[in-house]
This record gives sequence, structure tokens and C-alpha cells, in this order.
Amino acid sequence: MKSSTHRIASVTLAIVMAAGAASAMAQVMVGGAPMYPTKDIIDNAVNSKDHTTLVAAVKAAGLVETLKGPGPFTVFAPTNDAFAALPDGTVDMLLKPENKAKLTTILTYHVVPGKLDAAALTKEIMVGKGMASLKTVAGGTLTAKASGGKVMVTDENGNTAHVTTADVIQSNGVIHVVDKVLLPK
Repeated sequence: MKSSTHRIASVTLAIVMAAGAASAMAQVMVGGAPMYPTKDIIDNAVNSKDHTTLVAAVKAAGLVETLKGPGPFTVFAPTNDAFAALPDGTVDMLLKPENKAKLTTILTYHVVPGKLDAAALTKEIMVGKGMASLKTVAGGTLTAKASGGKVMVTDENGNTAHVTTADVIQSNGVIHVVDKVLLPK
């Protein structure tokens, strides 16, 4: 049974790596805008109409220069719809200057040091026997799992986000678009 599981995992990894290599060569579109691997995380994100809330939050938290830095960073980037799914008034409250520390913690909870493209993330999941623990810049832990060919990321509260677009390669890392905002404890 173990060899069969190992074979399936190896085939899965090969498929993900091939898909990752193919997507690295193709022009990735996010929020209706092309994403350029020669641009940094911020320079690409500001062009995505699906990430205007995230960009506003990054600006309010004072993280623009950090995410323009050399990195590398892996960013699990929630969409506008993900932010809109938070309880009413949450985003407006977080964007207030007096909540900058809390906003910064939430945003950096979506950032993992290093560049974990889909192939590297899948490898970590396989090494972890079905799940990978990812230490965030905020100091928390995200858990990544694969199911049905998709990667899911779970926060410390048990909320799960699905990666909807993987491997948006940046000059200073990689973005994986997610459908939920992940929250630290």
C-alpha cells in the first residue's frame, strides 16, 4: 500500500511541476491584468482589479516598501470577494490608522518567507505526509493540503482558503491567489 501511495504522490508532483513550468512560460492574467515575472509583488498587484482591497490594505499598513523589497516572498493574496466575505465593517475598521498593527499582522500572516511555487508547495505537502506547516512573516502557521488537484491553506482558526490561481511569478517571489482571508489567532 505504501508504494502505491508513493507512486500516486510522485505522479501528482510530476503533474504539478509540469503545470508550473508551463504556466511560468505563459502570460498569467490576474484580475484582468497581465502579471509580469520581471515586476515585483506590488507593481503587479496594483494592476489586478481583483486585488484593490488588498492593495489598499497593504498601503494602509505601510507594507509597500517591504513587498517591493528583494524577498523572496510567497504571498497568499485574498481577492476583493474574500475581503467582502468578512463580517460587515471589518475592512473599514482595519483600514483605520488606529488599527494599523492589527492590519499589519493579518497581512503578514498571508506572507511566507521564501519562494514556494506550486511544485515546491506540493513537495512540502508530500514530505509532510499530506500537509505542510508554513511559518508566516507574522509568526503564525498556515497548513497547506492538497485535495482534488487543488491546494488549500488553513489558518490557525480552522478557516480554509482555496488557491484559485497558483504560480503568479514575481521578480521577488510568487503569489498564489486565494478565495478567503486567513486570520491569525
